[in-house]
This record gives sequence, structure tokens and C-alpha cells, in this order.
Amino acid sequence: MTTGKQIVLSVRNLTKAYRSAGEQIAVLRGVNLSVAAGERVALTGESGSGKSTLLHLIAGLDRADAGEIRLADTSLSDLGEAGLAAMRRDRLGLVFQQFNLIPSLNVRDNLVFQSRIAGCHDAAWHAELVERLGLGGLLDRYPEQLSGGQQQRVAIGRALEVKPLLLLADEPTGNLDEATADDVLALARDLVARTGCGFLMVTHSARLAATLDRHVNLSAGLIT
Repeated sequence: MTTGKQIVLSVRNLTKAYRSAGEQIAVLRGVNLSVAAGERVALTGESGSGKSTLLHLIAGLDRADAGEIRLADTSLSDLGEAGLAAMRRDRLGLVFQQFNLIPSLNVRDNLVFQSRIAGCHDAAWHAELVERLGLGGLLDRYPEQLSGGQQQRVAIGRALEVKPLLLLADEPTGNLDEATADDVLALARDLVARTGCGFLMVTHSARLAATLDRHVNLSAGLIT
């Protein structure tokens, strides 16, 4: 982990279990993880190991059974649903395998959607993102008119428009071919370095994981 940097994400002794067919299944058994500002961390693990569950807990989309998640100086357990929604809006960037663009909005409006709602739109930063992501000629197009790689670049730009403390990505290249995945992830790495936010990416690819600053693995409910 990068030393001397602010810790933007701190996960301590996190547990989560689900009931299935009358049986209690422990998914997370005491997870500990920290991500520093500007640090890019890959999270790997076998299918069903709980990687997406962990990201959903960090994003406040689900509640842990025990343990603590802190985003900078804020403990998620202290927040109600409105507070969690505000945190996702103002301080988190979320990118998923499914691009989750709004089909009725063009690229321009998709890009600024979160920053407008958060009240932090920065025209100069928006222009830089458009240029760096190569979206200048696509701003009037709609999601259905874009390739998968183009849609994911829009999704990354939308997430970074708010200059989040932490960018969470769940298999962001899972629907892309290898060359496009490499290009999209390279852009994400560069833009994360430019903003100084933390970056936690779930991936099944050891090759892509090796391109980030640090690689951790989730196995048997624990981070190794």
C-alpha cells in the first residue's frame, strides 16, 4: 500500500452471511482491506467467493452483519439510507460489467448525470475527460449507437466526473474483447492517477490485476 497517503477506504473484520435453502452460508468471514488515495488495487477470487458482495457492502448497497467500513472519515454504519445515497452520489464512482448508461440520454448527458445531481459539475474537468476518453465525436450519440468499449469509457467518465474519493469497478472489462479491455483499463488507471482517488477493481483476470499497484485475493471469506 502507498505510504504517507490518506486512507480513503478502510474495511475491518467485515462479515456477511446469507440464508439459502434453510442453511446459513458465510460469504465474508472477517475481511480486512485498506485502499489509499491514488492507489489502484485489484481484487480477485474464484467465482462465488464474495467479491461482488464485498463491493456492494463498500458501496452501501447492502449491509454487513458485523465489522466496519469507513470511507475516509465516515463510517457507513453511521449512515441511514439517505446518507448512503448521498455518499454514493458525492464520494463514490461506480463502474460495472453492464455499462448501466441511461438509454434516453446522449453521451454528453450521461457523462454529466452524476455530477449535475451532486452539484459539483466542473466544465474544465468534463472537457478533459471527454478528450482523454476520446469521446469528442460521440457526444450526441445514444448508448445503443456505441460499441461496448465506447459505452464503458462513458461509464468511467461518468463515475469520475464527480472526482470521487473512491472508484469501485466490478468486472469493468468483462464484456469487452482483450484489446479493448486493455485500452479501457489503461485509461481508467491514468485517470485515477490524475484525480488521486482510490481504485478498487474486481477482476477474474490475473493479467489485468498485474497492471495495478497491488493485487489481493478473496478466498474462503478472507483477503489474502
